[in-house]
Amino acid sequence: MPALNERPGLKEKIGYGFGDFASSMFWKLFSVYLMIFYTDVFGISAAAVGTMFLLVRIWDAANDPIMGIISDRINTKWGKFRPFILFGAIPFSVIGVLTFTTPEWLGDYKLAYAYVTYTLMMMVYTVVNVPYASLLGVMSSHSDDRTTLASYRMVFAFAGGILSLAFIEPLTDFFSTLNSTTPDMQAGWMYTVMLFGVIASILFYFTFAWTKERVQPPAQQQNSLKDDLKNLAKNKYWFILLGAALATLIFNSMRDGAAVYYFKYYFSIDSIVIFGMSFSLIATYLVIGQVANIAGVMLAKPVSSKMGKRQTFMYAMFGAAFFSACLFHMTESQVWLILLLQVVINMCAGIIFPLLWAMYADTADYSEYKTGRRSTGLIFSSASFSQKMGWTLGGAMTGWTLAIYGYEANAEQTETAKEGIRMMMSYLPAIGALISGLFIMFYKLTDDVMADVNKHLADKRADEKSLFEPTENVLVTEADEHNKLKSNFKPIDAQ
Repeated sequence: MPALNERPGLKEKIGYGFGDFASSMFWKLFSVYLMIFYTDVFGISAAAVGTMFLLVRIWDAANDPIMGIISDRINTKWGKFRPFILFGAIPFSVIGVLTFTTPEWLGDYKLAYAYVTYTLMMMVYTVVNVPYASLLGVMSSHSDDRTTLASYRMVFAFAGGILSLAFIEPLTDFFSTLNSTTPDMQAGWMYTVMLFGVIASILFYFTFAWTKERVQPPAQQQNSLKDDLKNLAKNKYWFILLGAALATLIFNSMRDGAAVYYFKYYFSIDSIVIFGMSFSLIATYLVIGQVANIAGVMLAKPVSSKMGKRQTFMYAMFGAAFFSACLFHMTESQVWLILLLQVVINMCAGIIFPLLWAMYADTADYSEYKTGRRSTGLIFSSASFSQKMGWTLGGAMTGWTLAIYGYEANAEQTETAKEGIRMMMSYLPAIGALISGLFIMFYKLTDDVMADVNKHLADKRADEKSLFEPTENVLVTEADEHNKLKSNFKPIDAQ
């Protein structure tokens, strides 16, 4: 077993990042293209897709805490969380391909196929990604390491998003004409996702192979779901992060889901000239957004080191809300200003993601500090839960808003429908960003507070290690163990 004081090296950080590179290739497909795939390629209505997103993703979000509870109680020679990444990799990719496969069925049968495959995809995504997220909390006990690991994770995540967004249209176009002179977009999508699936499975293996689990639950801790849930219900900072993350994902989900519609139906141009070369406008918009996300991630650690994680998160979300609202007032003639706003908004969004994951790890430490129990999987499953619920609400709102404003697939849109699409790119997501910033105003686990918490836990773990190590000629009774542990644990108010 790796030593607790051992620090993750560069190879391990890269290995951890590979996991979110793999996931984000699919996540971007889901968040940016899945809605328009279902309406314009698969062939079901926007309202039906919105309802499906709501129902399937609510079920999916409910699975996240269950997965966290299961992974907390698993003990293998590979650890608690890494085995799920290894054994979930191939099912993840296979079901991903099935999700983007269009059967030659009609009506309710086709809709049922979409429900089944999408439900299975979200379930296997949970099986891999809840343990993957939880892994951050046990790779190191140092707060700085966690911020660094979260930053690596986010850089690789956005890099995976760039790969997906930059190549999805060229690949679908290529594969759609591979066996026919008449474009078959359904085949194009299936083969493209198959390629992404192979890449994802390989990267998940390296995540498993190159990472280590170091932080273990307290030696005396017994597995009690009742106690874990009771302690979680008392962790107010967990609830604050849950609310902030939920609002943030609504912000991201609506912007991602509306982007393709925005450039397909609001703009009369579909390309832009840069340095004398022509590029797809939507691909340019999405890719520079991912690059800006990476820039934001890289700024997260130096900025938060000076301002603190809480202040950095709060101001970034307020900035994202303001600039998103500005986007509503942009016209087609201001395309360069729209691209600039995309850069600024996504830099603000990129900054907060490594901070959010590091703050979840802090709440796990805070819970152990206050209660003497550690439930890393349950704590981190809440992050995935909030991500899924924000994505659920944002995706459902996208589909319903399109229907409310009279959207018709593959047709000239009315001015009312265009206004709805613009609202989904600007004011509606801006509300989510504003709410996220307001939640973080009440988060009090500052860096100084967490330094004290981590020092206390480090001292406590050192005492536990010496207490439970076998000794010669010394008999330690159960009562002695209990009294020593009780004297070592002195909760204080971390406000």
